[in-house]
This record gives sequence, structure tokens and C-alpha cells, in this order.
Amino acid sequence: MLNLIQHLIVLMKKSIYTLLALLLFHFVSAQNPNRVYQSHNEENDVFSVVTNDGEYQFRFYSQTIIETTFIPSGENQNLNSHAVVLKPQNIDAKYKYVGNVISYSSKSLSVNVTTEPFQVSYSYQGKPIISEKRGYYKSAHQPMEMVKGNIIADETEKIEFNLTPDEVLYGGGARALGMNRRGHRLPLFNRAHYGYETESKLMNFTMPIVASSNQYMIHFDNAPIGYLDLDSKKDNTLTYETVSGRKTYQIIAGNSWYDIIENYTNLTGKQPMLPRWALGNFSSRFGYHSQKEVEATIAKFKEEKIPVDAIILDLYWFGKDIKGTMGNLEVFRDSFPDFEGMVARLKTKGVKTIPITEPFVLTTSKKWDEAVQKDILAKDSIGNPARYDFYFGNTGIIDIYKPEGEAWFWDIYKGLADKGVSGVWGDLGEPEAHPNWVQHHTGSAAEVHNIYGHDWARLVYEGYKRDFPNQRPFILMRAGYSGSQRYGIVPWSGDVNRTWGGLQSQPEIALQMGLQGLAYMHSDLGGFAGANLDDELYARWLQYGVFQPIFRPHAQEDVPSEPIYRSEKVRRLASFAIEIRYRLLPYNYHLMALNHIEGTPLMRPLFFEEPENIELYTYSKTYLWGQDILVSPVLEAGLKTQEVYFPKTANWFNIETDEIIEGGQTKAIELHPAYIPTYVRAGSFIPLAKTMQSTEDYDVNTFQLQYYHDASVKESEREFYFDDGKTANAIEKGMYELLEFEAEQKGAWLNIEFEAEIGDNYNSEAKQISLTVHNIQKQPKRIKIDGKKLEGKYNSEYKTLTLDVVWDTSKEKEIRIKLNK
Repeated sequence: MLNLIQHLIVLMKKSIYTLLALLLFHFVSAQNPNRVYQSHNEENDVFSVVTNDGEYQFRFYSQTIIETTFIPSGENQNLNSHAVVLKPQNIDAKYKYVGNVISYSSKSLSVNVTTEPFQVSYSYQGKPIISEKRGYYKSAHQPMEMVKGNIIADETEKIEFNLTPDEVLYGGGARALGMNRRGHRLPLFNRAHYGYETESKLMNFTMPIVASSNQYMIHFDNAPIGYLDLDSKKDNTLTYETVSGRKTYQIIAGNSWYDIIENYTNLTGKQPMLPRWALGNFSSRFGYHSQKEVEATIAKFKEEKIPVDAIILDLYWFGKDIKGTMGNLEVFRDSFPDFEGMVARLKTKGVKTIPITEPFVLTTSKKWDEAVQKDILAKDSIGNPARYDFYFGNTGIIDIYKPEGEAWFWDIYKGLADKGVSGVWGDLGEPEAHPNWVQHHTGSAAEVHNIYGHDWARLVYEGYKRDFPNQRPFILMRAGYSGSQRYGIVPWSGDVNRTWGGLQSQPEIALQMGLQGLAYMHSDLGGFAGANLDDELYARWLQYGVFQPIFRPHAQEDVPSEPIYRSEKVRRLASFAIEIRYRLLPYNYHLMALNHIEGTPLMRPLFFEEPENIELYTYSKTYLWGQDILVSPVLEAGLKTQEVYFPKTANWFNIETDEIIEGGQTKAIELHPAYIPTYVRAGSFIPLAKTMQSTEDYDVNTFQLQYYHDASVKESEREFYFDDGKTANAIEKGMYELLEFEAEQKGAWLNIEFEAEIGDNYNSEAKQISLTVHNIQKQPKRIKIDGKKLEGKYNSEYKTLTLDVVWDTSKEKEIRIKLNK
């Protein structure tokens, strides 16, 4: 009886706390007391509400996306969005006016306007998700300061919202702050942070996006610099602050995190498919001084039989010195006398060349006079080319917003592409040095600063689409903004310190960026800044890199970034990691296709898997690589064991030993120096390629297929996307195949079926598949393929069954295995 009474007391306390939370939420929900409702109207799929100080306009883009714009009295509406590409849809929205509440609703998402006291709130499937607090207002006498006393504006504009007390907040772009970014006031001002480790409040990719553990997202559709205040005053307030521009935001909802990200990338654009070689290993450092050094490096990779697909050329390709030559943007023939021949020879070895470019033209560079004469530089206040000093020298900046500037810059890239280079590296595009007084063709530095990298990527992407329409661009960029993914941008996390602290922040940064649409965020593997020669750190970073979107070791010259120049032990560990990366190519390529089609990130936080598990909201030490691979990077030195959480949604196979761990528990896992803890979901199919030295050697028609059989999974189905790896818009052109694999256990029989969907313009060939079924406890009694008996290879030690299968993809293939219990 006592236990029952205690239980009732606990329930009563919970009810009281819940009631208090609701009362608190209602109390803080009172909106700007000076805003008074006057009238409303619904016309041409726009619901408008007029107040004493301006007009709200609400418009649905889809059943799960609504846009809100406030137009202050005396101002005109700004329709130009840097981010949105989706056209508003006619969704037959429902209008309702009951009492003092006006509702405008799709089938699932509603905006509710309370006329007195005035209030704007949103609900999804009848559940409140967020409401405006003061909504839009101007904040005078609070000058905006970005960095180091740099006053941008004396007056700012804000949009303010209520938060519930317990929600976790994500977003704001690339930061190192921990997964929960609530409590921070985050500058929206792209800026490099050299040598950061476990904390960085300001980095190269800031983004006006907030996502909530309550499963909604807000995108503030405005480009000028500003702040996101994620409840820094601890009064349950979210505030977007800016110097100028649009008073527009979109609320994005969905039934799952996957839905929300797909809806957001529908709104702002999907990432194009990268060339398949982008999933290979890059040779990269700061930097290769000569053609001889470049070719010797690749020769060393070939000698060591370590796969490599691309080499990155830093600024020495256009000059001998770090300072004074930026802006030359032409081959420095003293060091690269046969640049075109070098590029062609590397290509025959399966290696692509990617040169660095920057948007700065130094007054000491070969192109300064030409840039001034052709009037392609941003200006000062009196119309002269803007000149100022930064680390690399006295400079101007290319005005990519001026048609002449865009055309001039693209001609540089077209010339490089004509020389055979396969991709573009855009560095310093925050821009790194960008004084407030600089004026661009479309506005001030403050207005275009955050989208400079975004529009630089657009310039390159549209140029390739126009002049090289059959080629998939590779565009490595250090800065961008919301929506940049649609220009094929491949971001990286900047100049991270070569320390364990630098490594520890990387999973969080990549997971957060994937949540915000930029799924190819990656790090300089091994770390960039500093002279720390730590073999364990280097090996663990590369092992993590196997399961991050781009595999690219890169560093300052003090310590070699390439495994071929490290110790024998490290070369062996790095070679093993790179081999795993290449063997996962068919699995990883499907992740690329999923990202292109649905916006799904390659790296996924575990709260995607268990959204009801609040302990996972702030967890980033273990994550999912695609749907079926669980990864736990080793982020500390000298560890012998590591605790790993296994999601309760599945049982998990150790990828090396086949040990099965039941989901829903945290276990201490013994660590191995050659690999990090990696597990495969029970019931999954994992395709693996044969070993190769370059993705040019990859044969899409020959692969291993691992099926992880487990009694807990009665039915399973997976599909994998294949194409030629290089044709632009292959899906739209029907130049692909989708291979589908199904498994079902009925009684003693395990049935596996192969089926294919072939694009109209794809020449599908027969597949040579080595199928391995895991967790077969005894030699099967009988095996049939398409009704014919077959003897497979049973391994009693590892409990696996391997079958060699030839599959004509124009027909279904059926494999039946009678288990021996």
C-alpha cells in the first residue's frame, strides 16, 4: 500500500509540474503588446493579417512548410530569397475563424492568429510547436557588434519566439559547442577560426537555421549578417537579429527527422550527385611546390599500393611564395612547366587534379591591372577598386555580383577545366577579409558577406552546367549559407588543430551540418594546424574518416598529411582504413544517391533512430553511417575500451568478428588499433566492392553482398543505386539501375530474392555476386537457386554461408536456404 501511495504522489507531482509548465508557456506567449489586429484577408493562396504597424503574409509551400513575412508599415516587400527554390503550392488550405482565433491550415500544419491579445502561433497535427513572442520589432540603441569591436549597425531588426523549457536546439551552421546549442548567442557572420579544438562559437559556415527536439525547423530567409540568440538569457526566448533585409521565415515540420530534412531540402534545393571518384582518397597538403613533387607523391601512393583518386594543389600552382602572388590565377610555369601533361598523366593513373582558387586579387599579382581595367572588383565608397591589407598582402576582392566579375572569374575556371582539371577548390570565401565599407554590385559587405561563398559556388556550378553539361562538378568550398547544397558544394570544417581536442569536435560539426542540408561536411583528416606528430591521433582520425562523407587528409607542411610519408606502422593502419573506405564504395554511393533524392544526410545522429530517447538529443560520440552501419570513433588517446550505445531498434553485428549485441544497451567495447568500433544492423544487406587502387578500377557488376541474418528480423528489404559515376543528371536521363534485395524467413527456410529496376537508357549487365549470409549456426540442409540445388561454402568458425551467384538483372533471382536448427 505504501508503494502505491508513493507512486500516486509522484504522479501528482508530475501533473503539477506539467500544469505549471503549460501555465508558464501561456504566460510568456503574450505577444508584442503594441501590435493590434485590424483586419485579415485570404486571396491567391496568401493569408494576410493587417496590424497597426504592418502586415503579415502567410503562404504554404507544401502541406508541411509555411512561410511567414512581416512587412512593416511604410516598407515594400522584398521577394528575393538567396535560399528558396521551391514554388508555393496550391494545397487547398482551410480557413477558420472561431471566437478571437483565425486559423489557416494545410492538412497537418496550421498558423493560428489570436486577434486579442494579438498572437501568432503554429501547430502541427494539432500539437503546438512554436509561437511568436514579440515577433518582429526594431531594436534601437543596441548597436550590433560582430567581432573585436567591429560595429556593424546602430539599429537592428529582430524576430522573437517563445520556447518550451525543455526543448533542445540545433543549427546555426558549423560550430563546436556540443550538440545542444541552446543558451548561446551565435553570430551569423562567416569567419575562419584557425586552430580551434573542442570549442568554436564562430566558423566558416554560419546558417540562419534552428531545429528543435520538438521536431520542427525554422529557416530565417535572409542573407545579411546578424545573430541567432538561442535563449542566452534563459528566459525561453529564441531571437533572430539582423542589420537589414527580409522579415521572412519558414516553419518546416514533419513526422520524423528524415521528413523534416527532406522538406527543408525540397524548399532550398537538393545536392546534385557528386562524381563517384569524390568518395575515394585524396592526396592533399599545404602544399605541393612543383610538378615534380606532385608526380612523385602519386608515384609513391602507387608504389605502396594505397588507393588514391585525387590530388589537391594549394596556392603554389600559381606562385612560388605564400604571400604576394594570390590572384595570379594562372599556372606558374617555373614550377609546373608541363601542367597540362601532368594533369593528363595523373588521369591515366586514375587520379584527378583539383587546384585552389581564392576571390582575392593582390595589387602585386599578375592580374591586378587587368582586374582594374575590366572593372571586376568591389568598390570603396567613392567608386574606386576597394583595396585593403590582409595576411597575404594588399588586395581587392572580385565582385561576383557584377556580371562582368562573374564572367571574368568563370573564364578562369573554364580555362582550368580546358587544361583537364576535374574540380574546383574555393578557399577563403567567408570572405576571410571583407571590411564593412566595401561595396558590391548588389549591396554592402554586410549584406552579401554570408552568401559570398554561396554565390561563388553558384557561379562555378552554373558555369559547369552551361559549358560542361555532361560533367558532375566537384566544388570544395570553405564557406556557404543556407541552400548552398543545391550548387553541389562540398564543405569542410576549416583549420582544425591537429590535436585530440580537434578530432573530438568533428562528429558534432558534421552531424549538425547534415541536419541543416549540407551533408558533405568533413574535416581535414589528421588535423590541419600545428606541428603535432602523433601517430595514434592520425590513425584514429583516418579511421573516423572512413565513415565521414569525404576522405581527405590535409595539413600544414610541418607534418605530412599523406600516409605514404608516415611511419611503417601508420602506413599499415592508414592503408587498412583506406581499403575499407574503397570496399564500401557501393554502399556509400547509394548514400550519395539518397542524399540527392531525399536530402538524407550520410552521417545521422542516434536521435534519428530513437526520437523519444531524450538522452540521445545531445549525443554525438556514436552515430549512424547511412541506415545500417553504427560507428563509434575513438576520440581520446590511449583508450583500451570505449562505451558504445546500441540503439534499441535492432541487434547489431560487430563488422569484424560477427559478435551480435542486443540493442537498447550501453556496452564497454574493447578497442583495436586497426579500426574503430563499427557495427551492422541485423537484417541489413551491405554491398562491398573488391579492392582497387582507384575508383576508375571499380566494376559495378562484380561485388560481394553481405546479409546479416538474425532471428529477430523476419523480413528485410534494401535497395542500392548504381550508375556510371560521372554522367550529370543520370537519374533524370534514365541512366541508372536500382538493385533490390529482400530476405524473409518462413519456418526453416530463409528466402532471399534479387530484383532490379533499370532506367530506360541504362545498359545493365549480368552481376557476379558473392553472397555471404552471416549467423548461420549450422551447415544448411539444402540450398536452391531458382529451383536448382547448389552447394555453398560454409565456414563453421565464423558461421557464414557464401554462394557465388550470377544474376541476369532482367529477371528476378530467388535463393532458398533450408536452415539446420
